[in-house]
Amino acid sequence: MGIKGLTALLSQHAPNAIKEHDIKTLFGRKVAIDASMSIYQFLIAVRQRDGEMLMNDAGETTSHLMGFFYRTIRIVENGIKPAYLSKRFEKREEAKAEGEEAKETGTAEDMDRFSRRTVKVTREHNEECRRLLKLMGIPVVIAPSEAEAQCAELARGGKVYAAGSEDMDTLTFKAPILFRHLTFSEAKKQPITRNQTSRLPLTAWI
Repeated sequence: MGIKGLTALLSQHAPNAIKEHDIKTLFGRKVAIDASMSIYQFLIAVRQRDGEMLMNDAGETTSHLMGFFYRTIRIVENGIKPAYLSKRFEKREEAKAEGEEAKETGTAEDMDRFSRRTVKVTREHNEECRRLLKLMGIPVVIAPSEAEAQCAELARGGKVYAAGSEDMDTLTFKAPILFRHLTFSEAKKQPITRNQTSRLPLTAWI
């Protein structure tokens, strides 16, 4: 996921390409957001106090729905116009095997850490989130390939102002502007990071 060390590389050699923004400064902007990455984040981060995922009375996971509902409301309340894009996901069998070992020999902290690593986003998670977002009146697009690539293409084509993803790979698809931390919890006090490829000294290579 992402290119290791890319953020540090850009910070060192192209500091003018990275700026921090308050979410309120993006009022009126259309942003194509990588929904698949967001689902994964919510399944990991939105948890009960005991570390387990949120569930309804039927035992069905709802962490992803709670995350999308409240983060999207925050985005819209600040005047941003989001469009979400879906993509496929990788398997995490190796982490799952390590997690089984942690259950047998490790502490509660080990088990919680590995349970987060073995999170798998399913087709059902995607469909549930698409259904929720459509009910909220938010555009949802199924990308023909990688979601971050489609986000970048929409930004390049002028359909949206910027791409929104935690995956720095988005810059390699020539996204003119990439926003990170858009779907982070307000409690994290994490400023939105703007990465602008036109300010990179080697733009022609990206």
